[in-house]
Amino acid sequence: MLRLYTHAACLRHQPGPGHPESPARLEAVLRALDDARCAGLERHAAPAATPAQLRRVHDAAHIERMLAAGAAIARDGRQVAIDADTVLGPGSLDAALHAAGAVVAAVDAVLGGACRRAFCAVRPPGHHATPTQAMGFCLFNSVAVGAAHALAAHGLARVAIVDFDVHHGNGSQDYAAGEPRVLYLSSHQSPLYPGTGAAGEHGIGNVLNAPLPPGSGSAAFRAVWDERLLPRLAAFRPQLILASAGFDAHRLDPLADLDLVSDDYAWLGARLTQLADTHSAGRLVSALEGGYSLSALADAVPAYLQPQLA
Repeated sequence: MLRLYTHAACLRHQPGPGHPESPARLEAVLRALDDARCAGLERHAAPAATPAQLRRVHDAAHIERMLAAGAAIARDGRQVAIDADTVLGPGSLDAALHAAGAVVAAVDAVLGGACRRAFCAVRPPGHHATPTQAMGFCLFNSVAVGAAHALAAHGLARVAIVDFDVHHGNGSQDYAAGEPRVLYLSSHQSPLYPGTGAAGEHGIGNVLNAPLPPGSGSAAFRAVWDERLLPRLAAFRPQLILASAGFDAHRLDPLADLDLVSDDYAWLGARLTQLADTHSAGRLVSALEGGYSLSALADAVPAYLQPQLA
């Protein structure tokens, strides 16, 4: 069984006209998930993450800055720019809290036996948010918060974060690099924002990056997963796999040039499902990260999820 976690609050995050991280992204995904290909989805409303859940990853000062910005926006309706890319509007904080809460709820569901797999159709994305800083469209690191919840609330000893967004998840790596119970694996385009994710970055031996040059395409993408990343994942024998599911490596995406197609996401979804079945009692939780072509999202997200519906 595959559960879908989402919330209407995630549609109310408005970073401004022309911003690529628009509500239309999530609308396109949700419309696509109404398709017959995803008829087996069980839909659930995502709760908001609590401050205690956020504090397992983010320091108190960062959380307080976000809460204060949210209060200021609610008071006078103005937007608050964290940086050139990351803008909070009236609904942004609530959206980010529900995005992180979705992953926490999905972790509880798969570890509690309610389902084996879950997909969190949420925004804003999260994997650039470091323990101390919002950046790169991201306010809170939803997948890292889910990983920390699995460790603290469920007592797991081995949690893997796999990240196939076209941009390196610097915030997730920062979190994992200080947590020996977490393995972080990433393929991403390089050079590209945020400029991290070199092959020589290893954390405390629990980080493996596979940077790919622009134009790499399907064969190179599948090769780094088949030959480097997935064998490391299998050797780790994770009790839970969390996926930062970005679809901006698709050839239609306007922000990058890795040149993947939807079949590549179906392929990786099948491989992750197989590894989860072998090592994690089927437990796989994925959360939407990037992806800025609406047509690519509408095709690639169902393709990625179809192997998980079995």
